[in-house]
Amino acid sequence: MAELATIARPYAEALDQSVTGADALALIPQLQALAAVAGHPAMQQFADNPKVKPQQVLDVLTGVAKTALDARVSNLLTAVVDNGRLAALPEIARQFHAMKNAQSGSSDAVVFSAFPIAPDQLGQVSLALEKRFGRKLNLTVQEDPSLIGGIRVVVGDEVLDTSVKARLEQMKVALTA
Repeated sequence: MAELATIARPYAEALDQSVTGADALALIPQLQALAAVAGHPAMQQFADNPKVKPQQVLDVLTGVAKTALDARVSNLLTAVVDNGRLAALPEIARQFHAMKNAQSGSSDAVVFSAFPIAPDQLGQVSLALEKRFGRKLNLTVQEDPSLIGGIRVVVGDEVLDTSVKARLEQMKVALTA
């Protein structure tokens, strides 16, 4: 079977060509919701069953995703299911999101924090991180009490770790060397 990235690319590009500007941002959550359902093994097994019709797969997928679909996303979903490419839907969503980020010059970033970050502090952190990484960041915050204090930021394959846990690890390495 062909690589999922190769299968997904034409679908993601077609969706990308059908949307402009702010419209695209509204489609990303819809695609992510559908991709989460489509990526589940039980859904894959259901879709691969030869007795199940494509319309039944569409009905189950949209029913479980519980999200109102834009006409363009609905058309994409129909094409994906009709062509038996449901397994590629998570990759289509990932590639479409990456295309939109590249076009806007931004990146997704996950900020791991030992404690909740207040909204005003998050704005300051965002400005500092955008300056550090040199691009606009779409921040997502996750709590991780194991960090003890500080934050750990993951932007693509780059990691900025200023947590107490990381500093303790550095001290441990220095002392045992």
